[in-house]
Amino acid sequence: MQEKSLQGAGRQSQVAGIDVGGTFTDLVLFDSEHGTVRLAKTPTTLDNQATGVLNALDAAEADLAALDLIVHGTTTTTNAVLERNLCKTGLITTMGFRDILELGRRTRPQAYGMKGDFKPIIPRDLRLEIPERMDARGNVLTPLDEDALRAAMQDLVDDGCEALVIHFLHSYANPAHELRAGEIAAEVWPNGNVTIGHTLLSESREFERGVTAAVNASVQPLLRRYVERLADQLAARGYRHDVLVMNGNGGMVSARHVAAEAAKTVMSGPASGVMAAAYTGRRAGIPDLITYDMGGTSTDVALIRNAEPAVSNEIEIEYAMPIHVPMVDVRTVGAGGGSIARITPAGLLQVGPDSAGATPGPICYGRGGTLPTISDANMLLGRLNPARLNSVPGGPTIESIAAIFEEKLGRPLGVSAIEAAAAVIRIANTRMADAVRMVSVSLGEDPRDFALFAFGGAGPLHSTAIARELGIPRVLTPARPGITNALGCVVADLRHDFVNTVNRPLHSVDIAAVHEIFAKQSAEGRRLIDKEAVAIREIREICSVDMQFVGQTHLLRVPLSSPTPTIDELQARFEQAYFHRFRVELSDIRASLVNVNTSIIGRRAEIDLSLLIDAGSRKPTLVEAQTGTRKVWFGEWMETPIYWRDNLPADAVIHGPAIIEQMDTTIIIEPGDIGNQDHDGNIIIKLGAAQ
Repeated sequence: MQEKSLQGAGRQSQVAGIDVGGTFTDLVLFDSEHGTVRLAKTPTTLDNQATGVLNALDAAEADLAALDLIVHGTTTTTNAVLERNLCKTGLITTMGFRDILELGRRTRPQAYGMKGDFKPIIPRDLRLEIPERMDARGNVLTPLDEDALRAAMQDLVDDGCEALVIHFLHSYANPAHELRAGEIAAEVWPNGNVTIGHTLLSESREFERGVTAAVNASVQPLLRRYVERLADQLAARGYRHDVLVMNGNGGMVSARHVAAEAAKTVMSGPASGVMAAAYTGRRAGIPDLITYDMGGTSTDVALIRNAEPAVSNEIEIEYAMPIHVPMVDVRTVGAGGGSIARITPAGLLQVGPDSAGATPGPICYGRGGTLPTISDANMLLGRLNPARLNSVPGGPTIESIAAIFEEKLGRPLGVSAIEAAAAVIRIANTRMADAVRMVSVSLGEDPRDFALFAFGGAGPLHSTAIARELGIPRVLTPARPGITNALGCVVADLRHDFVNTVNRPLHSVDIAAVHEIFAKQSAEGRRLIDKEAVAIREIREICSVDMQFVGQTHLLRVPLSSPTPTIDELQARFEQAYFHRFRVELSDIRASLVNVNTSIIGRRAEIDLSLLIDAGSRKPTLVEAQTGTRKVWFGEWMETPIYWRDNLPADAVIHGPAIIEQMDTTIIIEPGDIGNQDHDGNIIIKLGAAQ
C-alpha cells in the first residue's frame, strides 16, 4: 500500500449521500461549514427512482444550489439483473463460441436437485459468430473478417438490439481484434451502448468474462437513461455540480462515466453500507466487523478485517451469472422487515424470501398489506412502537394484526398469535445467522473474533439474538442505522480496480513484466481519479495477485506489500494465504500466478460522525431520556423502559432489557446485556455483560 498526500484540494462543505433501497430512499446531508446534519427517509418510487431521490432532497429541505456534491447509491442495475428486466442485447463472438454463455461451468442450480432452470442473458439467436481467432499466447490464428463483422452488427441492429457485446476468444492476451471491432462499431452501431469485453475485464476464463460483458451491456442503456434523467432534474432545480454514483467495489464514479462500466454498479447499495461500517468501526476502535444490514426486503452480510472490507472479483449474483469485476463481498438472504411469513403445503412455517416491499408493505404500515411479516411480528411482541412506525394515520390496530397472525399462522400451527409471532422471529434470526456463518466461515474466519455491526431499518431489532447464537461478544450499532447506506455514500472514496491476466506457472513468470503491469495499472488509476471533480486528501494504492495451485480451479487473492514483489515473495505469501484460508499445506504442488490486481483509492476528507446526533438534544441523565415503558416479549412479557436515542446522555450506560427508539430504527437490548454509548453516538452492546 502506498499513500500520497494531495495539497490544495478544494473543500466541499455540503455533501449529500442518497441511497435507494427496496423500500425506502434515505438521505444524509453533511454541512461541515455549519456543523449540521440533515436526514430524510422517504418511500422508494420503484417506477422511477429519480422521483424518490428528489422527494428525499425535498424532505431534507436541501438547497440544491448550495450543495457541493451529491453521491448516489442506486439499485437500478441490481433490480434489472435480478428481475431480468434487461435491454435487448446482441453479442458478436469468435466462430464456434456462441454458446459459451450457455455452456458455462459444470455446476447445478441446486447441489442436490435433479432439475433446474437456466436462461442466458442474451438469447442464442442474438449471439452471432464471425471468423477471427487468437491463441492463448495472443498469436493471431484467424484474421478478423471485417466484412462479416459489419454484416453481423447490421443484423443485430435490424433485430432491434439496443446494446452490443464484442467478446472474442483470448482477447485478454491480445486485444487487437476487439479494439478494431470497437472502431467499426463506432461507425456502424447507432448508439454508444457497446461493450468491448477486455476493456471491462481483462482476464482469462471466457465464460466469466463473457457473462460480465453481457450483464454490462444489458443494463447499460437503463443506467444511462436513469442517471441522465436524474442529472437533468437536479440541474433544473439548481444543482451545479457532478453527481457521483456508488460502485459495487465501495468506490465512486462520475455519473458522466458510470454507464460505460454499468456492471460495476451492481451491488452499489449494499457496498455503500459496508463502507460506512468500515469507516465507523475504524473511528470507534473496532476495526474487525461482520456487517449485518437488514432492510425491508433482504439482509446483506459482509466481513471487514482491519477496517478494510473484503472485496472479491468472483461474485455470482445468481446461478450461472458471475460478474467478475471487483465488488465488496456481500452475501444476501431474502429476510427483511417486509418478508412474508406463511404456512407451506407441508404444514411448516416459512419466512421469506417473498417480501411485501414498500407497497403494500407489512400490515402495520397501514398501506393495504394483509399478509403477516417480520415487522408485524415485532409489532405484536412489543418491540416496535405503533405510534412511531413510518405509517399512514389511522393504520391497523394491534388487535387486527394479532387476528391475522392467529388466522394465517397460529391456527394451522396450533399456537397463539403471540407464539406464532415469536416463531417468525426465531426462524428469521436463524436464517440471518446462517448468512453470517456463510460469509465468515467461507473466508476462513471465526465469527467470535469480530463484532457485529447492525444497521438497516430492522437490523438492530435482531442483532443481539443473532450475535448470541453465533457467539459474537458485542454488537456495534451506529448512530443512524436506518440511513447507514446513505452515510456510506458520503464517506466513500474514489476507487478504481484493475485486473490483468498472466496465467503462468510461478517458476516461469517474467517478474519484470509483472512489475510493468502494476505500474501501468497504477498510472491509469491515478489518471482516472485526476479526471474527477472531487476533493481528495491522499491516494492509496493496494496491490495483490490471484494465485492457485496448478490444476486447481478456484483463485485465492494474495495481498502484497509493494508493486515490485519477487518470485520468492509471491510463493511465500501464497502459501501463507492458502494455509490461513484452508489450514492445509501443499508444498509439493507448484503455484500458478493468474491475475495481477491494483486498486487505486482517492481518500476524501474526514467526516465527523458525532454530528449525526445533535448534541443540543442530549439530556443530562438517562432518566430524562426515558419516554416511558411497555410490555415486551422476551420469552415472557417484561415491563421494559423505552428511551429516545437523541436524548441519551453522551456517556449513557443502558442495562437490558431496554428499547431505544429513534427516527430510523429501533434498538433492542435484551435482558442481561449492557449498552454503552461512545463519542460518535454509537451504542456498543456487550452480550451477557450483566451476568
